[in-house]
Amino acid sequence: MNTKKVVIAGGPGTGKTSIIAHLKSLEYTCYDEISRQVTLQARKDGIEQLFLTEPLLFSEKLLEGRKQQFLDAEKETKNVVFLDRGLPDVLAYMDYIGDTYPKHFITTCDTHQYDYIFILEPWQEIFTSDSERYESFEEAIKIHHHLLNTYKRFGYKLIDVPFGSIENRTDFILDLLNLQ
Repeated sequence: MNTKKVVIAGGPGTGKTSIIAHLKSLEYTCYDEISRQVTLQARKDGIEQLFLTEPLLFSEKLLEGRKQQFLDAEKETKNVVFLDRGLPDVLAYMDYIGDTYPKHFITTCDTHQYDYIFILEPWQEIFTSDSERYESFEEAIKIHHHLLNTYKRFGYKLIDVPFGSIENRTDFILDLLNLQ
């Protein structure tokens, strides 16, 4: 079966995880964002903010994890898998902080292509910070522009998800994919 890999992308605090949670409640196959897991594991290892102290190592761990999610999604027996962020997000964040990364980051994004990319814009009304999300709303806007540029660089046509309730945003995605 040719499982469609659908990425829900966007900067911090845009509602990605809430949409993924709603899709799960509707019994769709979803893969969670892994950056929080990487961050929490680093904290257990004594590093408070791995992304800030060792951004390349953090990004390498994200790239590996997201590549594994991509490969796992290809093995699914369902017709669609939703992913909270995709491989190009790693490059967008590295570009955002002005750091360089090895060529295999680019090669990995080139050779692992998703079927659909839904992008969520920064939304002031729902934006919050927490212990794993340290960015301000202004930084979230800058990250959003890096995400747009990076996904377009890899040839993706981005689908903007309008503001609205979690249910309405999820319905928009499902309708566009002809899943309702």
